Amino acid sequence: MGGRRCESVLYPALALASLAAVISANTGFSISIYDVTSRSVYLRWPKFSGAISYRVTASPVNIVGHSVMAHFSDVTLIGILTPLTPNTIHSVKVEAIDENGIILAEAQTMQLTAPEIPIIDQAYSKLSNSITVEWTAVPGATSYLLTAQDGESFIETIITNSPGTVTGLKAATLYKITIRSINSGGKSQPSPSRKAKTVLAAPVLSASSPSYDSIVVSWGAVHMAVGFSVSIMRSDGLGNMVKENTTNTSLVFTSLDSGTLYTIKAHAWNVNGIPGDDFTYNQRTSPQAPADVQVVFDSGALKAIISWTPTEGTLNYSVTASNRASKLNCVTSSTSCSMASLHCGSVYSICVIASNDAGSSKPTDSASLKTVPCAPGSITIEEDDPGNLSVSWSNVDLGEYYVVFVKSDDGLEVHCNTSHTQCHFQSDCGFMYFISVFAYNKAGQSPSGEVLNYTTAPCCPSDIHPVFVSSDTIEIFWSPVRGAEMYETKAVDWTGVVLCNDTATVCTLSSLQCNTQYNITVYSFSEIRGSNTSCASKCVLTAPCSPEITNISKDALSIISVYWRSNNDEATYIVTARGDAGLWHCTSSGNSCSITNLPCGSVFFVSVVASTTVGQSLPSYSIPFETAPCCPNDLTLTQLTQSVTNISWSAGTGAQTYVTVLESPKGWARCHTLQNQCLLGCITCGTNYTVSLKAISETGLTSDCTYQGYSSSACCPFGVKLYRLGNNGIRIYWRTSAGLINYTTHLYGSKGNFTCTPKSGLRFCDVTEIPCGDIYTVMVSPITDKGTKPPFCPKKIYSVTCSGSSVGMVIYRGKRSAE
Repeated sequence: MGGRRCESVLYPALALASLAAVISANTGFSISIYDVTSRSVYLRWPKFSGAISYRVTASPVNIVGHSVMAHFSDVTLIGILTPLTPNTIHSVKVEAIDENGIILAEAQTMQLTAPEIPIIDQAYSKLSNSITVEWTAVPGATSYLLTAQDGESFIETIITNSPGTVTGLKAATLYKITIRSINSGGKSQPSPSRKAKTVLAAPVLSASSPSYDSIVVSWGAVHMAVGFSVSIMRSDGLGNMVKENTTNTSLVFTSLDSGTLYTIKAHAWNVNGIPGDDFTYNQRTSPQAPADVQVVFDSGALKAIISWTPTEGTLNYSVTASNRASKLNCVTSSTSCSMASLHCGSVYSICVIASNDAGSSKPTDSASLKTVPCAPGSITIEEDDPGNLSVSWSNVDLGEYYVVFVKSDDGLEVHCNTSHTQCHFQSDCGFMYFISVFAYNKAGQSPSGEVLNYTTAPCCPSDIHPVFVSSDTIEIFWSPVRGAEMYETKAVDWTGVVLCNDTATVCTLSSLQCNTQYNITVYSFSEIRGSNTSCASKCVLTAPCSPEITNISKDALSIISVYWRSNNDEATYIVTARGDAGLWHCTSSGNSCSITNLPCGSVFFVSVVASTTVGQSLPSYSIPFETAPCCPNDLTLTQLTQSVTNISWSAGTGAQTYVTVLESPKGWARCHTLQNQCLLGCITCGTNYTVSLKAISETGLTSDCTYQGYSSSACCPFGVKLYRLGNNGIRIYWRTSAGLINYTTHLYGSKGNFTCTPKSGLRFCDVTEIPCGDIYTVMVSPITDKGTKPPFCPKKIYSVTCSGSSVGMVIYRGKRSAE
């Protein structure tokens, strides 16, 4: 339906009945219902070959009633049967008839008619977009179709029972209302129409709260409206409702509660006084400004906690802190706000505004917040003189007074409180000081500024101990001092300066002048502060200079005198003779002294040292000195033969060669040797000799040594012969030089050894009872006073034969050398 507005409605049962068709089982002829009303059935059938007419019959089923029949030509294939009984099942049959009146084919179906047409009792409008209809129910109706028509447009809706409402209508519009009953067979014809007009549309409100106790309501014009009724009441039901009638399109309500939600209702009325739709609008009044604003300042964090008394109906609070340079904001739903990142040295104006969905309150009266001063800058540290530090800084805004903290690296802290921009502190050497300056006012302490560190000069060593190494070298010791990383030792005299730099607490000053006074200073040094030039010096006198030996004289065998050149009247001189034999000393305050009891045969190195209370000089250059070699302590003479004597002696210290001499009136014998023994020949037997020995050193020094006299042994007898003496005896006979000497005779044989000692003065000796038949060695030796005999007298060999059992012939067989 072009140009008309309608709603789509589905009728499943009705559609099924309308489209039902029965087909003849034998001919294929069928019937179909395409529309049904309360008293009519609309149907169609196909053309059947040979049929010239069609007869359609509808008979009620299960009730008493008349049948309805109609005839149609062969040209007509659709038809309508009426009047039928409403809400009744009918048997509908179509018969195809030929020209002879014979039924060629037939088709039959069952069809329910629609219910009776309902009658509208009344139709009225309570809302601007709907009309409500009331009617009397009809039997068999399962639902009803309401139709509201405005010109060519209409709106339909299905309702199950009375009353029913058609919605979606236009406000203040006159509509024609009809209703149709519906069952599974179809729907009835429309009922007689009724006219009804929709009420006025509701005014669309908008509202605002320009102040905490008022609401302004406004709306647009409403079609056909001649006046408006507006009411307001607290949404929580408390208080009274206020109602106003007006012909204007706005209205102001005053004397309201702040921050309170109000419900506003409004409707328009027409010339007949009929009210239109209501429009409800909720509007909250804006809040009052917060009261009792409190500001708590946290100086350490540079933030402020702002708090206030809550106000009714506030959703959020907006806090503003502003100064000349910046503005900080904080929005919160609580009754306090933390305002961080405040600037030091500033005065802030703080106000609080309460707000809700209606708007904002007036700002509170400004609260003033003075923050802590900023940290002082341009801090300078000066050490006016050792032990005094001066700290200065620049003035800062809002600073009422200053505190300077000075903390040393050992943990000790001092401070200075002043309203000026300078403080003085006592300091110690070798400390690092950490210095910070804070400004204060009633708000608190300034933020931490720059922490400066200042290192004082290292301390000066005070316990300087010089140790003399030599006359030109001094070793300086001292205890470590605080703050020192290096030390410089300076020795100054009238000729120049000697320096020594080291990190250790010891320094060796060399190349000094002997016997010289120096001013020695140990300066401490640190990389940060440099050298402490205030260290005190100490006077140190170096040791005497080395003496110079001018002469060494030998005063006696074991005494020498040493002479030197003196260069220090205060010195005591120590002379040392040093050798393998040991050390010998003498001391003198002059320029010479004597050393006694020097051992023989020794080489000494003689040096002189000058000694004062300061120390000792280096020794002078050593002068070598050699004493004469020692005489051998032991000397032994051994006569090897009548003319050869062996002399041996112990070694004489320092001696390299020896000269020995045996001397008598009859002559002398001499020997010079490197060894400790010597053979002297041409010795006369039975003679007294004097014995002397000369020890000679490598350098030619000599010592004359004299020993006890020596007597050579008595002369050996000569002309020794053996004679037979009786049957069993032998006589030994010899000749001698002048003098009375006792002799002893020895015979050695295999059958026995025999000794015979004659009386003094005799030159023979008899051995009786000697075995014969043996060879005998015969030796005749003189006997000394000590009873010894020389081993070197000649030996003779004799054979003593037997004559029977008696001694026979004695036969000489030759000589035998002495063993």
